[in-house]
Amino acid sequence: MEATLKAEARSNNTKSERKGLRAKGKIPAVVYGSKVSNTPIAVDEKELLALLRSNPHAIIQMDLPDSGKQPVMINEVQRDAILRNVLHVDFHQINMDEPVTTTVRLDYVGEAVGVKMGGILQVQHHEIEIRCLPKQIPASIEVDISGLEVGSSMLISDLSVDKSIEIKSIANDVLVTVLAPQKEELPADTEEEAEQKAEAKAEAAANHAQETV
Repeated sequence: MEATLKAEARSNNTKSERKGLRAKGKIPAVVYGSKVSNTPIAVDEKELLALLRSNPHAIIQMDLPDSGKQPVMINEVQRDAILRNVLHVDFHQINMDEPVTTTVRLDYVGEAVGVKMGGILQVQHHEIEIRCLPKQIPASIEVDISGLEVGSSMLISDLSVDKSIEIKSIANDVLVTVLAPQKEELPADTEEEAEQKAEAKAEAAANHAQETV
C-alpha cells in the first residue's frame, strides 16, 4: 500500500524553528537513506496524522526538495509524553528492489467455537514483524480464529502468508487463545445480612445448649 507526502526543506534544527513549524501546522522531520543524505524536512501535520491513522507502515512516495520523488517509510515517531501529539518523525528512504523489515496489522476474522460455548477470547498480538520486498508488504494479515475451541491457542507459526514474506516475530509466541469461562462468584453479604446471619447462628447455638441441659 502506497501513500504520498510532500516534504519542505528547513534550514536549521533549532528548538525555536521546530516550535515555529508546529505552530504553522507542520511537523519537523528528517529523511535519510542510501540515495538521500541526512536531510531535515517538514511535512504537513494533517496529512501525516491521516497517514498514521490509516497505515503507519505504508510505503510513502515523498517529494523531496533536492532529490525528487523517493520511496520512504516511517522509521520512528516521537510523541509528547503527556499530550501524545507528534513532535518529530524519522523517515527512511528505501530501495524498491531490496527487502525491508516492517510490522503488519493482524485482522482476526470469524467467531471462535470456544467463544460460542462461553469462552473468553484473549488476543496477545495485534501486529507482527515481517521482511519482504516493499511492494509485497500486505496492508494486513488475516487470521481465521473460527476453529479455536476452549483452551486452544494459535501461535505465530500457525499463520499462513505468501512464500515471499518472511515472518520475523518469534514463531512460538501465542497470537490468540480462548480461555475457559470464569465461574460467577456469589455476591458478598451486606453488613446487615452478615449481622443477621451471625445473630441467627448465635441464637441457634444458645437454643441447642438449653436443650442439652
